[in-house]
Amino acid sequence: MEKFNTSEITRLIRSRRSIYPAQYSGEVIPQEIIEEILENANWAPTHKLTEPWRFTVFSGNGLKQLANSMAELYQKVTTARGTFEEKDFEKLQTKPLLASHIIAIAMKRDEKERLPEIEEIEAVACAVQNIYLTASAFGIGCYWGTGGITYFQESKELFGLDPKDKLLGFMFMGYPKGKWPNSKRKPIEDKVTWVE
Repeated sequence: MEKFNTSEITRLIRSRRSIYPAQYSGEVIPQEIIEEILENANWAPTHKLTEPWRFTVFSGNGLKQLANSMAELYQKVTTARGTFEEKDFEKLQTKPLLASHIIAIAMKRDEKERLPEIEEIEAVACAVQNIYLTASAFGIGCYWGTGGITYFQESKELFGLDPKDKLLGFMFMGYPKGKWPNSKRKPIEDKVTWVE
């Protein structure tokens, strides 16, 4: 098998960060870059080749439509539950407008349910990591948000999902205003047990 430059992939993995919408510059990401990011997401590992990831991409006027839809649904559901918070409602109306693009992330359940649901969710998470890494390579900041309406059963209709499918969050994307942030991890030795 062909060998690849491991130092470059190591650098990319270790420099991947969550960069939040308030940190975006307002510059619009070109369409061809979004398409390449999505194509790389499509190459995630998938048991039995179910390819369960589904993406809905919002940009331009679509961001305002998404913001309005999320805020309205949040208000409807939380008012019925008695958990409505004005600040959360306002955040849903405004935060999406800070991004260049937002990708709604969903898991489409295998119709025959040939494997456990968790394996389908894990496959989508791998696709999301491919999004993160490809975006990082282009200098694009991302943030996988799972708040707001993500886990409302009522949200599925907005994205054409069946009851057994899952909405898994929203990937906010934009070019960062300032320097790429640093981070750190605790030593890997604290998290590994070797059995020989």
